[in-house]
Amino acid sequence: MGSLELSESKCNGGQEVSLLDAQLELYWNTFAVIKSMALKSALDLGIADAVHRHGGAATLAEIAGEVALHPSKIPCLRRLMRALTVSGVFAAAVKPGDGGGGEPVYELTPSSRLLVGSSNLSGIMSMILHPTLVVPFLGWVLHDWGDDDCIKILKNCKKSIPPRDKGGKVIIMDIVVGAGPSDQKHREVQALFDMYIMLVNGIERDEQEWKKVFVEAGFSGYKIMPILGFRSMIEVYP
Repeated sequence: MGSLELSESKCNGGQEVSLLDAQLELYWNTFAVIKSMALKSALDLGIADAVHRHGGAATLAEIAGEVALHPSKIPCLRRLMRALTVSGVFAAAVKPGDGGGGEPVYELTPSSRLLVGSSNLSGIMSMILHPTLVVPFLGWVLHDWGDDDCIKILKNCKKSIPPRDKGGKVIIMDIVVGAGPSDQKHREVQALFDMYIMLVNGIERDEQEWKKVFVEAGFSGYKIMPILGFRSMIEVYP
């Protein structure tokens, strides 16, 4: 291999590594929301308190017993604790056992120690992660569902909001096919996204298709604002 070919090979290899690193960075940022969900689960279950009651170190079975978790859910708890351990909320050590093996013992870290005691931060963390503040990250989900399921979802939303004259509304961020700029790129992205979402039996709807869903869900009106690029913000009124 000549020097030029060798140089090009190293260059291409470096580009591939950079792309993989960039991909990792994107996934790391995207899945940050899962870390918050895992922390919320730990707060709801009182896992830090459970470990604290065992002197700051507890096995999976001991934690499950403290939080009154059904034995069938212990495999899920194991996976939750793994996520919380790699993110630094808890630490894990190996408890010596017969035959040289042992089960993990989960310990408090400086972060999880702030979740126990008389002046802990559990209250404010729970408030920040409360569904009232988090559930709006969910505005772009209706395109995953068929009309019947969307109607059920919206009917439940309608039950949870005040009437229209008191400011009640549901905000949806989704594609309205045909809304927004009329250039080919926007139209093409909307059409291609509709093809893509078919992978999960979803659909990107035009205005008339959205209207049908809103009416059948019992809403009295809506307003489409194509202000999110190829997506729109839709206000739906009870």
